[in-house]
Amino acid sequence: MSMRIAILLTSNDTSDFASRHPDDGEKFRRLLQPLRPDWEFVTVPVKDGVFPDDPASFDGYVVAGSPASVNDPHPWIEKLLEFIRALNERRIPTVGACFGHQAIALALGGAVEKNPGGWSLGIEDAPFSTSKPWMVPAHGTLKLYSAHKEQVTRLPEGAEVIGGHAFCPVGAMAIGDHIFTTEYHPEMTEDFMTGLVAEMDGIIDAETRERAYAQLRQPAQGGEFAKWMIAFFEMAR
Repeated sequence: MSMRIAILLTSNDTSDFASRHPDDGEKFRRLLQPLRPDWEFVTVPVKDGVFPDDPASFDGYVVAGSPASVNDPHPWIEKLLEFIRALNERRIPTVGACFGHQAIALALGGAVEKNPGGWSLGIEDAPFSTSKPWMVPAHGTLKLYSAHKEQVTRLPEGAEVIGGHAFCPVGAMAIGDHIFTTEYHPEMTEDFMTGLVAEMDGIIDAETRERAYAQLRQPAQGGEFAKWMIAFFEMAR
């Protein structure tokens, strides 16, 4: 069963650093395409105000990450929140990662605020307390790249926390069988994350920077999360 999946590009980073790396649409395509070579992955730059004409134009959606805050008063963010509400109403399979996770929560009635603990940057042990049918092969914990200073602090109606810990209580959530989100970044690579930490020198403190570099010496498991994403889209359809 071939599918068309839209990757909603939300990163508005125009820095030289960003231009030296693939955008998030390409990152997700490289993550997912090897698992389903016959699927079509289309990047839609919603950060430029470009949206699909109809939510039903695609079989599923990925709402990617961004250095923007979901609480920023940008017109494209408000339009994105409206689009997410339409996806939810039609129960179109949607995965959110970091900014996408937060945008889905905010769009559907939740809240997103600054993390009182500051930045989560590097690789986190992301525990999953609930195993959904698409989470195969099963993992109680995945090591995933992390880069966020805001997080979901109130769940939208009907949402279920399926993973988290004390620093980030809503690390992953699900709504029915059509929404699946994570605060983390399965699509990122070691090369990108190492460069990102260096790029943030002066934004983050020395302790956060050195902790991130130390964490990046271990392998991440984005490929395992990618298997969950593929199974999620297939089961939802």
